[in-house]
Amino acid sequence: MDIIEALKTRRSIRGFKQDPVSRETIHKILEAAIRTPSGMNTQPWEFVVAGGKVLDRIREECGKLFNQGVIPTNDMLRKPFEGVYRQRQVDLAMQIFSLMGIAREDREARKQWMLRGFRFFDAPCQIVICAEKEMQYHLDMLALGAICQSICLAALGYGLGTCIADQGIMYDHVWRQYAAIPESKRLVAGIAVGYPDNSFPANRLVTGREPVGNITTWLGFD
Repeated sequence: MDIIEALKTRRSIRGFKQDPVSRETIHKILEAAIRTPSGMNTQPWEFVVAGGKVLDRIREECGKLFNQGVIPTNDMLRKPFEGVYRQRQVDLAMQIFSLMGIAREDREARKQWMLRGFRFFDAPCQIVICAEKEMQYHLDMLALGAICQSICLAALGYGLGTCIADQGIMYDHVWRQYAAIPESKRLVAGIAVGYPDNSFPANRLVTGREPVGNITTWLGFD
């Protein structure tokens, strides 16, 4: 796939077929993604890849904690968005709920939708991006974000869909238990990976983008 086409057509997939994704395929994706640039070549990323019955157990535990109202433990949790960023978040939710037929006043349906996030959208594979907690320099964070994009674009080459989300790593102690991740490392992002279910309504969503002209200052161009 042409790289420009990939950038323009890639979207978040929230409904997956249950066909397994092979270890070999994920290895090839990560092998390509690790060519991502990082400040001073620090390569701050590490990966935990889960699938099969182990992932099923992790998702069940995370879903159970969510249903019990347990407060998430991941120290990467962000503050609430404000201003235009909050509005974009709200617009996204409204678009998804419309596609899924979830009414604004239907709290139970909205809760079940949130639960899907804590269950990694029932994807057959979940990649967790980890980094040492000391890696907090802005270029480290830039590199970690960049490798998420690289993974998502590489996955397209294998017919796979992805969704970058933090819900699946909010209960980081569950992942630490299964993968023996030490407290010195932070769970930065989760990426659900699988073959897209094209019949799933939310997968039709193509989110809008602010026009380049509204967010770019040009200097020295006639």
